[in-house]
Amino acid sequence: MASTSLLCLGLGFLILFHACFAQKAQGTDATREQRQQQQRFQTQCHIQDLNALEPQQRVESEAGVTEFWDQNDEQLQCANVAVFRHRIQQRGLVVPSYTNTPALFYVVQGRGIHGAVFPGCPETYQESQQRSSESQSRSQDQHQKVRQIREGDLVALPTGSANWVYNDGPSELVVVALVDVGNSDNQLDQFLRKFYLGGNPQPQLQGYSQSQGSRYQGSQGGEGGDRSRRGGNLFRGFDERLLAEAFNVNPDLISKLQRPQMQKGIIVRVQEELRVLSPQRGREQEQEQEQEQEFQGSGDNGIEETICTMELKHNINDPSGADAYNPRGGRVATVNRFNLPILRYIQLSAEKGNLYQNAMMAPHWNLNAHSVVYITRGNGRMQIVAENGENVFDGQIREGQLIVVPQGFAVVKRAGNRGLEWISFKTNDVAMTSQLAGRASVLRGLPLDVIQNSFQVSRDEAQRLKYNRQELTVFTPGPRSQ
Repeated sequence: MASTSLLCLGLGFLILFHACFAQKAQGTDATREQRQQQQRFQTQCHIQDLNALEPQQRVESEAGVTEFWDQNDEQLQCANVAVFRHRIQQRGLVVPSYTNTPALFYVVQGRGIHGAVFPGCPETYQESQQRSSESQSRSQDQHQKVRQIREGDLVALPTGSANWVYNDGPSELVVVALVDVGNSDNQLDQFLRKFYLGGNPQPQLQGYSQSQGSRYQGSQGGEGGDRSRRGGNLFRGFDERLLAEAFNVNPDLISKLQRPQMQKGIIVRVQEELRVLSPQRGREQEQEQEQEQEFQGSGDNGIEETICTMELKHNINDPSGADAYNPRGGRVATVNRFNLPILRYIQLSAEKGNLYQNAMMAPHWNLNAHSVVYITRGNGRMQIVAENGENVFDGQIREGQLIVVPQGFAVVKRAGNRGLEWISFKTNDVAMTSQLAGRASVLRGLPLDVIQNSFQVSRDEAQRLKYNRQELTVFTPGPRSQ
């Protein structure tokens, strides 16, 4: 009898131990997920009217132009983001830099090479000894992975990762970037700050804010005020001798590092073709497709893919990757944490839309994210409605303009005679929308009697509201749009 009691007691302790261990494991997973989805900086969104925005600041460099949208605009402050655009000429190199927040950039046109450096990751691109011995004129090189980029590519940039872009194509390379200053990774103020490792950047390119003015003025006297107006790369502020010792080089070389002689800005022209180690462009695209198929088949278990090997880009403009397609209306594609896992860590996602002439995207609202919409081609009409039913925007939009759709605000887009294409950056790694019309609309989920009594319409009218539009997300142009 005693042995039976001891056995029961032992089994009870064993069950209790397993239950506690499982609960602890679940708690650890929940805590980890909670840390990854920390709260963004909260801002007040007192939106009365929205406008289609143009860049407000233009900074020229030797081989290109950088354009900034005004971060003090109430739309961008509401979404807590900054947006800029690089126009890079042929053989133009955007010198390495990093930011204090994560970012996404989209290749609007052209092609090029992108590199990102992650601390502690190996230089996996290495020049062979045999090839080096064949060319004694230059030393052997090795560096971290570089990526070929082309029109339609969406590229993720984790916080603090140094990155650069080079235009190796025959035409201008245009990229538009969103910097998520409201992200929990940002431990500074809520303004964009760019830290350049090379070049001779102008002051406007580093921590710009029109209303903020000179950050250091007043607290550091005359010299500090002068320093706030001067530009320079990150190495400029260090003592020359200390850097020479750190790099184990001659101080004369450090002087060139700190103070480039030419005022070339941040986009410099490469005199000869930039030499980097990279697979051939066609083969690299084949490898990307193979990796994407393997990922979709196996799923993400957190072991095979580390930050050193994680994919940073996804071509969101590929028609075969569309999530919604109407042969007479257009297509819409999304990129989120499920098809580009690094977005889980930077807590951003994107949507690419392509509407044909006079087609419409279903009116909808964003459940859990702000949407920063940049028009990449064409023109059209857009309406945005706030929580009180007020129309805060009703106007024409065209290529190169930007507009913010705050979380919860309802929006509808209709293409013009030239069609309409856009890229939407969203402040959530699994951004979701809910439609007001169409086969997937909120009305489809409501009982007819609820629709009838909510809008005080007849049952026949409620049925037409619920079922007349059979298309899903992209609507074919109707007779009213002709």
